[in-house]
Parts: sequence; C-alpha cells; structure tokens
Amino acid sequence: MDLSFMQATLLTLLGGLPLTLNLTACSILLGGAGALVLALMRTSGVALLSAPARAYVFVFRGTPLLIQLFMIYYGLGQFRPALQELGLWSFFRDPYWCAVLAMAMNTAAYSSEIIRGGLNSVPPGALEAASACGMRPLMRLRRIVLPLAIRQALPAYGNELVLMAKATSLASTITLMEVTGLAGKMIAQTYRAVEIFACAGIIYLALTFILTRAILVLEWWLSPRRRHAQPARQKTCITGEPA
Repeated sequence: MDLSFMQATLLTLLGGLPLTLNLTACSILLGGAGALVLALMRTSGVALLSAPARAYVFVFRGTPLLIQLFMIYYGLGQFRPALQELGLWSFFRDPYWCAVLAMAMNTAAYSSEIIRGGLNSVPPGALEAASACGMRPLMRLRRIVLPLAIRQALPAYGNELVLMAKATSLASTITLMEVTGLAGKMIAQTYRAVEIFACAGIIYLALTFILTRAILVLEWWLSPRRRHAQPARQKTCITGEPA
C-alpha cells in the first residue's frame, strides 16, 4: 500500500466527516423524539393510539432503509405539483432533508421498541410507591418512569446509535458527499478502491469507538450504584478492610 496516498486520502475523506456527524446527530435527535412518542402510544393501552404505532413500526422495521430513502427522495418527486401546492417541494427536493427524514423515521421505529422494553421493565412497586406519595401521572412519568426506563434501555439504544452512524453512508446514494460519498468519488477518479475504502473504514471505526465510549460514560453516570461502588473498592484496596 502507498502510505503517502493513504495519508492524503484520509485528509480528503475527513472533509466529509462534518456532514456524517450532522446527519447522525439530526437523525438521532428527531428519531429519539419520535421513538418516545411511539413507545408511549404503544404502552398507552388505548387501541386508537397503539394500533397506528404498531403499524408504523412494522412497516419501517420490515423494509430496508435504502428503499425508504429512495422512496422519499425519488418516489415523492412524482407528486411534485401537489407538493408545490402544499409548499413542501423545497424540502423534498433537497437530498439532505430527505436523508435526515428517512433516517429519523427509520431509527424512530427501532428505538421505540427499545424504549418500550425499558418502560415495561419499570417495577410496578416503584409506580405504586410514587402513587402512594401523591405523584400525579405526569410527574410519575417524568420523575420515576422515564429515568428508570432510559437507564434500562441505554445499552440497547447505544447499539442503535452506532448502527445509525454507520447508516449515514447510504446518504451517498442520493448525491450527498459525506465520507462514503467522497470515497466513491475518489475511487471513480483513481481506481484505488482498497486504500480508499480502508481509510473510510478507519474513520468509521474511530467514530464508533468515540460513540461507544461516550455511551459507557453515560451509563456509568446514570448508575448511582456503580458510581458509589468505585470509591468503596478503592477504599477497600487502600485499607485492606471492607468499606
């Protein structure tokens, strides 16, 4: 391998990293908000709310993200006159917004199931204790249910965040020049696929490493038992006696 070429390639591909991070952040924020709404609809016990949420999750989990992306970017173009009348054409003709919308809707479907599992894992005793203390449903949701559910769902949700960061590479199929898009453009110019894809892989590996470390830190911060256990272990090691 030509190391000088790989170094130049790495610097070129890093130019697409801001767009990759932008797509990841926007899709995760919008998708996370949608996932919470869907999960609350699923767990509401009301058929009129749970049925649409169930159908949404089934459709978006049952079809590939690439097809959803093509349907939004290329498919909706067939309805251009109607979209222009509604004032939505400027949104749907932009590949960036189409990519954000497709990825946010996709991750909302997957994340809602993760959050639903977290909501269902909240101990009934905690809810009964909160009710006995006089907490209203909204306060119970904010102070008891959501913190416990997020803590339970965070490890699985971390996997979804990593998958979504890597899924941004699909945005290159609708002309966006993020890391994979730049890699494809360089390959078309140089025909040196191995070195260029190796450099793109290094960037995604570094991004995944940072994301997983950040999630571990967040897990540690949200777990008081683990935070308090660490000083206790240090004290035991120093004194030789249990803390």
